[in-house]
Amino acid sequence: MRVRTSVLVGLLVLVGLLSSGAEGAHKLRVVTTIPDFKALVEEIGGDLVDVETLARGSQNAHEVEIRPSLMLRLRRADLFVENGLELDAWSDVAVQGANNPKIVRGAVGRVDASRGIPVLDVPSTRVDRSMGDVHPLGNPHYSLDPGLAPIVTQNLLDGMVRVAPEARETFEKNREAFLARVEDAMVRWRKTLEPFKGAKVVVYHPDYAYFLARFGVAQAGMLEDRPGIPPSPQHLAQLIRQMKDERVKVMLVQPWNDLKLAQRVADEAGAKAVVVPTMVGGVKGADTYIGAIDYNVNALAQALR
Repeated sequence: MRVRTSVLVGLLVLVGLLSSGAEGAHKLRVVTTIPDFKALVEEIGGDLVDVETLARGSQNAHEVEIRPSLMLRLRRADLFVENGLELDAWSDVAVQGANNPKIVRGAVGRVDASRGIPVLDVPSTRVDRSMGDVHPLGNPHYSLDPGLAPIVTQNLLDGMVRVAPEARETFEKNREAFLARVEDAMVRWRKTLEPFKGAKVVVYHPDYAYFLARFGVAQAGMLEDRPGIPPSPQHLAQLIRQMKDERVKVMLVQPWNDLKLAQRVADEAGAKAVVVPTMVGGVKGADTYIGAIDYNVNALAQALR
Protein backbone atom coordinates (compact mmCIF):
# COMPACT_ATOMS: atom_id res chain seq x y z
CA MET A 1 0.00 0.00 0.00
CA ARG A 2 2.85 2.38 0.88
CA VAL A 3 4.52 1.60 -2.45
CA ARG A 4 1.30 2.31 -4.34
CA THR A 5 0.82 5.56 -2.44
CA SER A 6 4.40 6.65 -3.18
CA VAL A 7 3.99 5.82 -6.86
CA LEU A 8 0.68 7.69 -6.99
CA VAL A 9 2.17 10.78 -5.29
CA GLY A 10 5.13 10.66 -7.68
CA LEU A 11 2.84 10.46 -10.69
CA LEU A 12 0.75 13.36 -9.43
CA VAL A 13 3.86 15.50 -8.92
CA LEU A 14 5.12 14.58 -12.40
CA VAL A 15 1.76 15.39 -13.98
CA GLY A 16 1.71 18.69 -12.10
CA LEU A 17 5.16 19.61 -13.36
CA LEU A 18 4.32 18.64 -16.92
CA SER A 19 1.04 20.54 -16.78
CA SER A 20 2.70 23.62 -15.39
CA GLY A 21 5.41 23.35 -18.06
CA ALA A 22 2.86 22.95 -20.82
CA GLU A 23 0.82 25.85 -19.50
CA GLY A 24 3.84 28.16 -19.34
CA ALA A 25 5.41 26.92 -22.58
CA HIS A 26 3.46 29.35 -24.75
CA LYS A 27 4.44 32.30 -22.55
CA LEU A 28 7.51 34.22 -23.67
CA ARG A 29 9.51 35.05 -20.54
CA VAL A 30 10.84 38.61 -20.82
CA VAL A 31 12.91 40.63 -18.36
CA THR A 32 13.49 44.36 -18.83
CA THR A 33 15.81 46.68 -16.98
CA ILE A 34 13.22 49.44 -16.48
CA PRO A 35 9.41 49.36 -16.24
CA ASP A 36 8.88 51.42 -19.41
CA PHE A 37 9.89 48.44 -21.54
CA LYS A 38 7.88 46.05 -19.39
CA ALA A 39 4.81 48.13 -20.20
CA LEU A 40 5.64 48.21 -23.91
CA VAL A 41 6.40 44.48 -24.15
CA GLU A 42 3.07 43.77 -22.47
CA GLU A 43 1.31 45.94 -25.05
CA ILE A 44 2.95 44.00 -27.90
CA GLY A 45 2.85 40.56 -26.34
CA GLY A 46 -0.52 40.58 -24.60
CA ASP A 47 -1.37 37.19 -23.12
CA LEU A 48 1.61 35.56 -24.82
CA VAL A 49 4.23 37.14 -22.58
CA ASP A 50 5.24 37.04 -18.93
CA VAL A 51 7.24 40.19 -18.17
CA GLU A 52 9.31 41.28 -15.17
CA THR A 53 11.37 44.41 -14.61
CA LEU A 54 14.58 44.77 -12.61
CA ALA A 55 14.08 48.42 -11.62
CA ARG A 56 11.07 50.13 -10.08
CA GLY A 57 9.63 53.29 -11.57
CA SER A 58 10.20 55.18 -8.34
CA GLN A 59 13.93 54.47 -8.08
CA ASN A 60 17.00 55.83 -9.81
CA ALA A 61 17.62 53.51 -12.75
CA HIS A 62 21.32 54.40 -12.69
CA GLU A 63 21.80 52.85 -9.26
CA VAL A 64 19.99 49.52 -9.09
CA GLU A 65 21.48 47.17 -6.51
CA ILE A 66 22.44 43.78 -7.96
CA ARG A 67 20.80 41.09 -5.86
CA PRO A 68 20.48 37.30 -6.30
CA SER A 69 16.75 37.74 -6.96
CA LEU A 70 17.54 39.80 -10.06
CA MET A 71 19.89 37.10 -11.34
CA LEU A 72 17.21 34.48 -10.79
CA ARG A 73 14.77 36.43 -12.95
CA LEU A 74 17.37 36.71 -15.69
CA ARG A 75 18.25 33.02 -15.48
CA ARG A 76 14.70 32.14 -16.51
CA ALA A 77 14.42 34.77 -19.27
CA ASP A 78 13.98 34.00 -22.95
CA LEU A 79 14.43 37.68 -23.81
CA PHE A 80 16.24 40.50 -22.03
CA VAL A 81 15.57 44.15 -22.89
CA GLU A 82 18.03 46.87 -21.88
CA ASN A 83 17.69 50.63 -22.22
CA GLY A 84 21.23 51.05 -23.53
CA LEU A 85 23.24 54.28 -23.73
CA GLU A 86 24.79 53.24 -20.38
CA LEU A 87 21.67 53.98 -18.32
CA ASP A 88 21.60 50.37 -17.13
CA ALA A 89 25.24 49.32 -17.47
CA TRP A 90 24.87 47.63 -14.08
CA SER A 91 22.74 44.94 -15.74
CA ASP A 92 25.82 43.34 -17.34
CA VAL A 93 26.90 42.15 -13.88
CA ALA A 94 23.45 40.67 -13.25
CA VAL A 95 23.46 38.91 -16.63
CA GLN A 96 26.87 37.39 -15.93
CA GLY A 97 25.63 36.11 -12.59
CA ALA A 98 22.49 34.65 -14.18
CA ASN A 99 24.50 32.28 -16.38
CA ASN A 100 21.88 32.37 -19.15
CA PRO A 101 23.50 32.09 -22.60
CA LYS A 102 20.26 33.15 -24.30
CA ILE A 103 20.56 36.75 -23.09
CA VAL A 104 24.27 37.55 -23.15
CA ARG A 105 25.38 40.41 -25.35
CA GLY A 106 25.16 39.36 -29.00
CA ALA A 107 22.69 36.51 -28.35
CA VAL A 108 19.28 36.39 -30.05
CA GLY A 109 17.57 36.98 -26.70
CA ARG A 110 19.25 40.34 -26.05
CA VAL A 111 17.55 43.60 -27.12
CA ASP A 112 19.00 47.10 -26.93
CA ALA A 113 15.90 49.29 -27.11
CA SER A 114 17.94 52.38 -28.03
CA ARG A 115 18.91 51.11 -31.48
CA GLY A 116 18.06 53.78 -34.07
CA ILE A 117 17.11 56.46 -31.54
CA PRO A 118 18.14 60.03 -32.50
CA VAL A 119 20.20 60.58 -29.36
CA LEU A 120 20.24 63.98 -27.65
CA ASP A 121 23.02 65.62 -25.65
CA VAL A 122 25.88 63.65 -27.17
CA PRO A 123 29.08 65.23 -25.75
CA SER A 124 31.22 67.04 -28.31
CA THR A 125 34.33 66.77 -26.13
CA ARG A 126 36.00 63.97 -24.22
CA VAL A 127 34.06 63.00 -21.08
CA ASP A 128 35.75 62.57 -17.69
CA ARG A 129 34.49 62.15 -14.13
CA SER A 130 35.03 65.82 -13.29
CA MET A 131 32.03 66.57 -15.53
CA GLY A 132 29.73 64.52 -13.30
CA ASP A 133 27.25 61.93 -14.50
CA VAL A 134 27.67 62.72 -18.19
CA HIS A 135 27.00 59.86 -20.59
CA PRO A 136 29.57 59.52 -23.39
CA LEU A 137 26.93 58.04 -25.71
CA GLY A 138 24.39 60.78 -25.05
CA ASN A 139 21.30 61.27 -22.91
CA PRO A 140 19.75 57.84 -22.16
CA HIS A 141 16.34 59.02 -20.90
CA TYR A 142 14.47 58.62 -24.18
CA SER A 143 11.82 56.13 -23.11
CA LEU A 144 9.06 58.58 -22.21
CA ASP A 145 9.16 60.48 -25.47
CA PRO A 146 6.00 59.13 -27.11
CA GLY A 147 7.25 60.26 -30.50
CA LEU A 148 9.94 57.60 -30.29
CA ALA A 149 7.48 54.78 -29.56
CA PRO A 150 7.52 53.51 -33.19
CA ILE A 151 11.31 53.04 -33.09
CA VAL A 152 11.41 51.52 -29.62
CA THR A 153 8.51 49.13 -30.20
CA GLN A 154 10.05 48.01 -33.50
CA ASN A 155 13.21 47.07 -31.60
CA LEU A 156 11.14 45.16 -29.08
CA LEU A 157 9.09 43.46 -31.79
CA ASP A 158 12.23 42.36 -33.64
CA GLY A 159 13.60 40.74 -30.50
CA MET A 160 10.33 39.07 -29.59
CA VAL A 161 9.95 37.62 -33.09
CA ARG A 162 13.52 36.28 -33.02
CA VAL A 163 12.72 34.08 -30.03
CA ALA A 164 9.03 33.44 -30.77
CA PRO A 165 8.61 33.58 -34.58
CA GLU A 166 5.32 31.67 -34.43
CA ALA A 167 3.70 34.66 -32.69
CA ARG A 168 4.82 37.28 -35.23
CA GLU A 169 1.34 38.04 -36.57
CA THR A 170 -0.13 38.56 -33.10
CA PHE A 171 2.78 40.72 -31.98
CA GLU A 172 2.57 42.87 -35.12
CA LYS A 173 -1.19 43.41 -34.77
CA ASN A 174 -0.84 44.32 -31.10
CA ARG A 175 1.94 46.80 -31.88
CA GLU A 176 -0.07 48.47 -34.64
CA ALA A 177 -3.09 48.81 -32.35
CA PHE A 178 -0.94 50.26 -29.57
CA LEU A 179 0.75 52.79 -31.86
CA ALA A 180 -2.67 53.88 -33.09
CA ARG A 181 -3.65 54.61 -29.48
CA VAL A 182 -0.42 56.53 -28.95
CA GLU A 183 -1.09 58.58 -32.09
CA ASP A 184 -4.59 59.42 -30.86
CA ALA A 185 -3.24 60.36 -27.44
CA MET A 186 -0.51 62.49 -29.02
CA VAL A 187 -3.21 64.83 -30.36
CA ARG A 188 -4.48 65.29 -26.81
CA TRP A 189 -1.01 65.76 -25.33
CA ARG A 190 0.00 68.37 -27.91
CA LYS A 191 -3.24 70.26 -27.40
CA THR A 192 -2.72 70.28 -23.63
CA LEU A 193 0.83 71.65 -23.82
CA GLU A 194 0.43 73.88 -26.90
CA PRO A 195 -0.28 77.01 -24.78
CA PHE A 196 3.07 76.54 -23.00
CA LYS A 197 5.30 76.12 -26.04
CA GLY A 198 8.55 77.98 -25.38
CA ALA A 199 7.99 78.08 -21.62
CA LYS A 200 11.05 77.54 -19.41
CA VAL A 201 11.52 75.07 -16.59
CA VAL A 202 14.41 74.13 -14.33
CA VAL A 203 15.19 70.47 -13.73
CA TYR A 204 16.85 68.75 -10.81
CA HIS A 205 18.79 66.37 -13.09
CA PRO A 206 18.81 66.28 -16.93
CA ASP A 207 16.29 63.42 -17.17
CA TYR A 208 13.72 65.34 -19.19
CA ALA A 209 15.48 66.31 -22.42
CA TYR A 210 13.44 64.11 -24.77
CA PHE A 211 10.10 64.77 -23.07
CA LEU A 212 10.58 68.55 -23.04
CA ALA A 213 11.88 68.66 -26.61
CA ARG A 214 8.88 66.69 -27.86
CA PHE A 215 6.46 69.28 -26.53
CA GLY A 216 8.48 72.46 -27.09
CA VAL A 217 9.30 73.29 -23.46
CA ALA A 218 12.80 74.66 -22.74
CA GLN A 219 15.21 73.58 -20.01
CA ALA A 220 16.55 76.82 -18.52
CA GLY A 221 18.81 75.37 -15.85
CA MET A 222 19.57 72.53 -13.48
CA LEU A 223 19.54 72.30 -9.69
CA GLU A 224 22.56 70.00 -9.60
CA ASP A 225 25.91 71.72 -10.03
CA ARG A 226 26.81 69.12 -12.66
CA PRO A 227 24.81 65.97 -13.45
CA GLY A 228 24.85 63.75 -10.37
CA ILE A 229 26.88 66.24 -8.29
CA PRO A 230 25.13 68.05 -5.39
CA PRO A 231 24.89 71.82 -5.83
CA SER A 232 27.14 74.26 -4.03
CA PRO A 233 25.62 77.26 -2.19
CA GLN A 234 27.01 79.52 -4.92
CA HIS A 235 25.31 77.46 -7.63
CA LEU A 236 21.99 77.57 -5.80
CA ALA A 237 22.18 81.32 -5.32
CA GLN A 238 22.95 81.80 -9.01
CA LEU A 239 20.10 79.46 -10.01
CA ILE A 240 17.61 81.32 -7.82
CA ARG A 241 18.65 84.63 -9.36
CA GLN A 242 18.30 83.17 -12.86
CA MET A 243 14.84 81.77 -12.11
CA LYS A 244 13.71 85.15 -10.82
CA ASP A 245 15.23 87.06 -13.75
CA GLU A 246 13.76 84.70 -16.36
CA ARG A 247 10.50 84.20 -14.44
CA VAL A 248 10.88 80.44 -14.35
CA LYS A 249 7.97 79.12 -12.29
CA VAL A 250 8.49 75.35 -12.37
CA MET A 251 11.19 72.91 -11.25
CA LEU A 252 10.85 69.26 -12.32
CA VAL A 253 12.05 66.62 -9.87
CA GLN A 254 12.12 62.84 -9.71
CA PRO A 255 10.63 60.81 -6.81
CA TRP A 256 14.14 59.92 -5.56
CA ASN A 257 15.54 63.48 -5.66
CA ASP A 258 16.01 65.64 -2.53
CA LEU A 259 12.48 67.05 -2.54
CA LYS A 260 13.06 69.30 0.48
CA LEU A 261 16.01 71.00 -1.21
CA ALA A 262 14.10 71.36 -4.48
CA GLN A 263 11.11 72.91 -2.70
CA ARG A 264 13.31 75.31 -0.73
CA VAL A 265 15.03 76.56 -3.88
CA ALA A 266 11.73 76.81 -5.73
CA ASP A 267 10.13 78.76 -2.85
CA GLU A 268 13.00 81.26 -2.79
CA ALA A 269 12.68 81.74 -6.54
CA GLY A 270 8.92 82.17 -6.41
CA ALA A 271 8.36 78.88 -8.23
CA LYS A 272 7.13 75.40 -7.35
CA ALA A 273 8.79 71.99 -7.42
CA VAL A 274 6.72 69.35 -9.21
CA VAL A 275 7.32 65.59 -9.20
CA VAL A 276 7.29 64.45 -12.83
CA PRO A 277 8.66 60.89 -13.02
CA THR A 278 10.36 59.73 -16.19
CA MET A 279 9.53 56.04 -15.78
CA VAL A 280 6.30 54.11 -15.82
CA GLY A 281 5.13 53.46 -12.26
CA GLY A 282 7.02 56.44 -10.86
CA VAL A 283 3.86 57.61 -9.12
CA LYS A 284 0.67 55.84 -8.18
CA GLY A 285 -1.68 55.35 -11.12
CA ALA A 286 0.90 55.95 -13.85
CA ASP A 287 1.46 52.24 -14.42
CA THR A 288 0.92 51.99 -18.18
CA TYR A 289 2.89 53.67 -20.93
CA ILE A 290 0.09 55.97 -22.05
CA GLY A 291 -1.01 56.49 -18.45
CA ALA A 292 2.50 57.63 -17.46
CA ILE A 293 2.67 60.19 -20.26
CA ASP A 294 -0.86 61.35 -19.44
CA TYR A 295 0.28 61.99 -15.88
CA ASN A 296 3.42 63.85 -16.91
CA VAL A 297 1.69 66.02 -19.52
CA ASN A 298 -1.10 66.98 -17.14
CA ALA A 299 1.28 67.61 -14.21
CA LEU A 300 3.49 69.85 -16.37
CA ALA A 301 0.54 71.75 -17.83
CA GLN A 302 -1.02 72.33 -14.43
CA ALA A 303 2.30 73.58 -13.00
CA LEU A 304 2.85 75.97 -15.92
CA ARG A 305 -0.61 77.54 -15.72
